[in-house]
Amino acid sequence: MHFFSSVALSALVASASGAAVPDTHVVHERRDGLGDGRWTKRDRASGVLPMRIGLTQQNLGNAHENLMDISHPHSPNYGKHWTSDEVIDMFKPSEETVETVKNWLSDHGITGHIQSENKGWMAFHATVEQAEALLHTEYFEYEDSHTGGVLPATEQYHVPKHVQHHVDYITPGIKLLAPSNEDSQAVKHHRRSTPSTDEAQQQRPYSHRYVKLNQLDVLNPENAPGNLSTCDTTITPACIAALYKIPDANLSHPNNSMGIFESELQMWHQEDLNLFFSNYSHVGIPNNTHPINNLVNGGIANTSYLFQAGPEAELDLEVAYPIVYPQTITIFNVDDRHYQLWANNTYTWGFNTLLDSIDGSYCNYTAYGETGNAEGIDPTYPDTNQLGSMGYNGTLMCGTFKPTNVMSVSYGGQEADLPIAYQKRQCNEFMKLGLQGVSFVYASGDAGIGNYNDSISPSSSPKTGCLGPEGNIFNPTWPNTCPYITNVGATKLHPGQNVSTRESAAFDPAGGRYPHAFASGGGFSNVYTIPDYQQDAVAHFFAHHEPSYPYYSGIVDNATNPTKPNVTALAANSGGGIYNRIGRGVPDVAAVGDNIAVFASGGFSLTAGTSASAPIFGAILNRINEERLAANKSTVGFVNPVLYTFPSVLNDVVNGSNPGCGTEGFQAVEGWDPVTGLGTPDFGKMRDLWMGLP
Repeated sequence: MHFFSSVALSALVASASGAAVPDTHVVHERRDGLGDGRWTKRDRASGVLPMRIGLTQQNLGNAHENLMDISHPHSPNYGKHWTSDEVIDMFKPSEETVETVKNWLSDHGITGHIQSENKGWMAFHATVEQAEALLHTEYFEYEDSHTGGVLPATEQYHVPKHVQHHVDYITPGIKLLAPSNEDSQAVKHHRRSTPSTDEAQQQRPYSHRYVKLNQLDVLNPENAPGNLSTCDTTITPACIAALYKIPDANLSHPNNSMGIFESELQMWHQEDLNLFFSNYSHVGIPNNTHPINNLVNGGIANTSYLFQAGPEAELDLEVAYPIVYPQTITIFNVDDRHYQLWANNTYTWGFNTLLDSIDGSYCNYTAYGETGNAEGIDPTYPDTNQLGSMGYNGTLMCGTFKPTNVMSVSYGGQEADLPIAYQKRQCNEFMKLGLQGVSFVYASGDAGIGNYNDSISPSSSPKTGCLGPEGNIFNPTWPNTCPYITNVGATKLHPGQNVSTRESAAFDPAGGRYPHAFASGGGFSNVYTIPDYQQDAVAHFFAHHEPSYPYYSGIVDNATNPTKPNVTALAANSGGGIYNRIGRGVPDVAAVGDNIAVFASGGFSLTAGTSASAPIFGAILNRINEERLAANKSTVGFVNPVLYTFPSVLNDVVNGSNPGCGTEGFQAVEGWDPVTGLGTPDFGKMRDLWMGLP
């Protein structure tokens, strides 16, 4: 550890303790008050502080253009994906930034700093007196009334003018973030399903509507596995293949396993998979076929007990396998049993630990005043909260696994629940992985234009899962509003229709076949503007199919943690209304997501949800990758610019809506709409399009 000289130290401490801040310095960050009263200011801090300076990255303003350059079908650089090292080199702080901050620290006697592997921050230890002198500030202890935890912080701090634009943030600083434990975590939301008195229902992500049938029903002559005449009541693998003109697969590139994210104790069981393979033997998948398990930070992907089998995991596998086999599937089961249980009980979890595990640079990535995982939101490892089989006692996995070319995710929360800086940093990572040729496919949600299924019912008051004092402001899902992922809404066939009939937007009221209402998730972001690749499609929607609801036009300002989007204020200050006119639209595409045949917990069931739609669409992209790789082409990568440029490769959906928040929601109409996006896949057209690209 390196210390100031006594002369310099005494002079600077005097400045920090009362002398005027020199005019060569400016306030870098300031906190206004203590918010909701959770925190209490106590005594002056003392001891040694672990200091971290987030360095301003370069070229972030060009990041979107970089991704479009390799993702737009008309670009001469289409398909020229970057390596992870190229991504780091492009966005790392400039040498000028690094040297400026080093010199500033050295001028104050601090030379024992280290720089992170991804170049994004510098770290060093300093006594409180040294830190106060360096930053012309005073550190106090702040006590969290919820947990009893104490942390050092300051109300504002200063940096030299010539240093300011090289520094993103400094910690400890102005932020008051609760320690990561169960008491503090319970107030972080990430809700994804209707709060229910049925604990089993609480534990399921987007797909949580199941009807248990007699296992033999599927074997009746009228329900024969290859029979297409009953696709209006039971969607089998044959129905999916017929709807989207998917031929049998015969390729299996060694670097093209399909990736599926799982958590929340959603585990697969071999007996269920074998029942599915046996009953749908026409798809040619042998018994005992199973996924590769990538266990992230103590994840649990499969179980030997049927009662523990997770319907979400088995649904994902059973709709994807018939499309991609003989290709393999890789499950990324994320976080240890303790955190997965915790997520079930508090509707809480995030994707950061997944992203850490497939990109080591993300563990220490700095953006929007954030470095690494966020205390109070993300799990902490080693997991000291639980011992034994519940907790993972290893270190946080950073770059342990290679990302698959396609990652299908059927989990999510609501945009309004997460700090703005937190979700923007996470969205940047989706962009960076897109630069490396990874396709992220997300389910758009099952609650229409709200976020819990109660919001679909007009009788729900206040409208659970909707925003604003009257519970009538539409509530988009996260991370679906991030412009660098592909969102998949849900469709269905109505009774009497067949696989040649145009599908409709999925909507099932509560009390019918399923106990909970279900509608394809969609809407508009309050954090992200309409991306350039989507502007024409959204403009067409408003020009030709103007919704009747009042709207507002605004985007929340950037803010450091723990500030969340204040949608009520945004709407009030941007013209009033109940949906945002200028936000990124969701979803992008759709696929069937109702009356899906699955085997789970030893029996045959029907289920509904965008949880089925996402892995179907993801599996189709994986199949297209097979053919591109066989032709020595790159993977499809970030697909949105191609799909919005050539929407004719999709089947437009023009019937149905996604009710919620006391309204009928939006309508599925000609062209893109915030219910089913651009439409459902046509495999042959999509394959031909991508095989014609470089």
